[in-house]
Amino acid sequence: MASFDVESKVDDQSLDNAVNNLKKEILNRYDFNGSKTQIELDKKTHLISILTESDMKVRQIEEALISKLLKQKIDPSALDASKEHYASGNMVRKEIMVKSGIDRDTGKKMVKLIKGSKMKVQAQIMDDKLRVTGKKIDDLQSVMALLRSSDLGLPLQFVNMKK
Repeated sequence: MASFDVESKVDDQSLDNAVNNLKKEILNRYDFNGSKTQIELDKKTHLISILTESDMKVRQIEEALISKLLKQKIDPSALDASKEHYASGNMVRKEIMVKSGIDRDTGKKMVKLIKGSKMKVQAQIMDDKLRVTGKKIDDLQSVMALLRSSDLGLPLQFVNMKK
């Protein structure tokens, strides 16, 4: 039986590099000169926190963050932006969560999608990833194409292919 795993992970070092490059860019930009802007990455929880003076600057930082992520080959769909929270005074705080792993609901959607395709494969949820097994490698490649074409809101990686 051939099999492969479907994961949704973000490389920690690439994420750290993207945030550090963003910090350097913000320090050197003229429109952020003299502003009290802070960008921090909590490596354990994968939480990017932005603290700045206005909504417009938050949007500019988000756009710059997405461009830095793309340069590091990280899919921007891994970001989960929450609502803006107003901190003390006139400062605006925004927290952006970086999704890691496939949650239960998305895993169930993927299994349902695979079973609905009537391919001769089995899919099972294993913690934060999905294992797909089948007799033919062509069927597994069809499942990969199906999952790539479906919009699940997560960047997917196909790893651990076994024949």
